[in-house]
Amino acid sequence: MSLAKQIISVIMGGGRGTRLYPLTMERCKPAVPLAGKYRLVDIPISNCLNSGINRIFLLTQFHTASLHRHIQSTYHFDVFDGGFVDLLSAEQTEKTSDWYQGTADAVRRNIVHFRTFPHDLVLILSGDQLYKMDFRKIVEQHIATKADVTIAAIPVPKSKVEGLGLMRVGDDLTITEFAEKPKDPAVIDSLAVSPKLEAQLTPCDEKRCLASMGIYVFNRAVLADALNNNMTDFGREVIPSLLGRARLCAHLFESYWEDIGTVRAFFEANLALAQPLPPFNFFDPEHKIYTHARTLPPAKVNHCEIDHAVIGEGAIVTDSHLRHCIIGLRSFLGEHAHMEDVVMMGADYYDTPAQEAEHASKGIPKLGVGRNCNIRRAIIDKNARIGDGCQLSPEGKPDGNYAGGSVIIRDGILVVPKGQILPPGTVV
Repeated sequence: MSLAKQIISVIMGGGRGTRLYPLTMERCKPAVPLAGKYRLVDIPISNCLNSGINRIFLLTQFHTASLHRHIQSTYHFDVFDGGFVDLLSAEQTEKTSDWYQGTADAVRRNIVHFRTFPHDLVLILSGDQLYKMDFRKIVEQHIATKADVTIAAIPVPKSKVEGLGLMRVGDDLTITEFAEKPKDPAVIDSLAVSPKLEAQLTPCDEKRCLASMGIYVFNRAVLADALNNNMTDFGREVIPSLLGRARLCAHLFESYWEDIGTVRAFFEANLALAQPLPPFNFFDPEHKIYTHARTLPPAKVNHCEIDHAVIGEGAIVTDSHLRHCIIGLRSFLGEHAHMEDVVMMGADYYDTPAQEAEHASKGIPKLGVGRNCNIRRAIIDKNARIGDGCQLSPEGKPDGNYAGGSVIIRDGILVVPKGQILPPGTVV
């Protein structure tokens, strides 16, 4: 049986996304814009397609409208190859009437939908991570080792394991112990990678542990049995409960991987893409990242000073200074805007001349950034309107709400939420 017919992929749409708030104020985590033109969900879907896996279920729950629009307008398959991206939202049934209670609960409730499609293996993925992985390798290892469950594991220096779930892995790649976000140095030391496995990895000056990436390959029957209970979360409950009952193996992964779980992580991962050699390469012809195809004009840049920037289609930037910036689709920057370390998501539409005139008569700024604005270390969400002469920076300010709630500082990053309007001369 070919891989496409042997396996189905299940992508978790995420919970409320509280750590990414206010970027998740009106959308779920997988729908958050990325790198000027993509959405976070495009990453796991593209990884699947590049691995020959084209039967994909996306489990969603909170603020799903923009995610559903993106999926429905983007992923269309040849009717003869059987491929699809199927959206499965939380629904009331004869057995349940509440929301998904966690990752495991979401999969449990949808197993009935998976049964319609022949498969031996289930690949479970997160919808908010940035990485490239050929899933054929983890599946091949899973089959070769006769594993019941294979978990992708990334080596992490001991000084950086905070907040990660760690595993003890034998030299034959079997998993014998889990520790969920340990803090005790003695526990962390005891979970260090064995010398034999360390020799297989890229050399590192510091001892490392293996952290779970939240990427799982399950045998179909094992998954059904593992979910025949009331456990709600894979990482904290289901996977550890299988120790001693099933054969658990680790798949070592050493390339770039970033969990986009916080505002700071999102900000830094985006800005890293403006580097000359970014850790994540969107220009790789062997591993394309797919997204919605748009009929937008190319970006237009007039008399600007630009140093390390990504500028999306349909943007208009005039007489501005940009340093280390991501400028998204349909972004507009007025004359003499000065932006440094800024992720600007752009806009979903252009205002017509009539709309601009109506807004001007009401004192509403144009879409984008006005003239003579100075913005540093900030995320400007979609459809924001920032008036002339605004000065925005989080430097020296604690996290909290500013400008009457129109600006939020989170994780030391200034955020202008989606659709927000800042009057001319606003200073934060």
